[in-house]
Amino acid sequence: MLTILFDGVAYGMLLFVLSVGLCVTLGLMNFINLAHGAFAMAGGYLTVVMMNWYGISFYWCLPAAFIVSAVLGVFLERTLYSRLYDKTHLDQVLFSIGLIFVATAAVDYVMGASQQIINLPAHLNGRFEFLGASIGVYRLFVIVICGLLTVALQFVIGRTRFGSRLRASVDDGRVARGLGIDVTFIFALTFAFGSGLAGLGGALGASILSMDPTFPLKYMIYFLIVIAVGGTTTITGPFFASILLGVADVAGKYFVPSIGGFIIYSIMVLVLIFKPEGLFARSTKR
Repeated sequence: MLTILFDGVAYGMLLFVLSVGLCVTLGLMNFINLAHGAFAMAGGYLTVVMMNWYGISFYWCLPAAFIVSAVLGVFLERTLYSRLYDKTHLDQVLFSIGLIFVATAAVDYVMGASQQIINLPAHLNGRFEFLGASIGVYRLFVIVICGLLTVALQFVIGRTRFGSRLRASVDDGRVARGLGIDVTFIFALTFAFGSGLAGLGGALGASILSMDPTFPLKYMIYFLIVIAVGGTTTITGPFFASILLGVADVAGKYFVPSIGGFIIYSIMVLVLIFKPEGLFARSTKR
């Protein structure tokens, strides 16, 4: 039982890092980017190429995945996404879905349709016993990395000047500009950071998740479920929602494999019925 709980927490932490960029752009920037998974796929495929083609260490692939995905995010934000900030959510959804198909077709053409596999360093492949549970070393590594990222992200958004400027830019961009805040730069940097986190999540998940050209479509629903359950008004909401969904998904597939994948959808439906703003959303009542 402890093994299932541990694996579920590791999976949930990975889901959080993959989806937190979408939580930020949707919750703080009020922008719907359903192509968020394409940045995760970029990080995953970059890791595959660096490790399998050039023999580069896995530990160098992680920062590379973050940086390349962040740069790609800045480029697309400045050239494409920024033109849609004042458009309707329907326009944003249709555009980002179209971008998913473009990315899927491009990766399929260059890398092929087969699932990509990486060989982790030997010291990350082992398992050890703890309180009668079999703990995977790599999953422990994922939990530690994702936990540190969560703490850092919460601190940056909630306790720094950049976080306050971001919230001010979202609340009223015109007033923020009047106060001397470079709203364009704030949005570009936020989008880049969210894209970089997605790329890092893709690199971390390349050996756990199925990395193929359909990745953005397969996991888009998981990102949306995290947002639906956790809400978008806080960072801690999607974090706890990811843990809940990760444990529920792993436990469901272990105990009732015939309907295991259906459990997280049931959780989402129940949350939307009884608390449509999200299970962990901050109350707006005064």
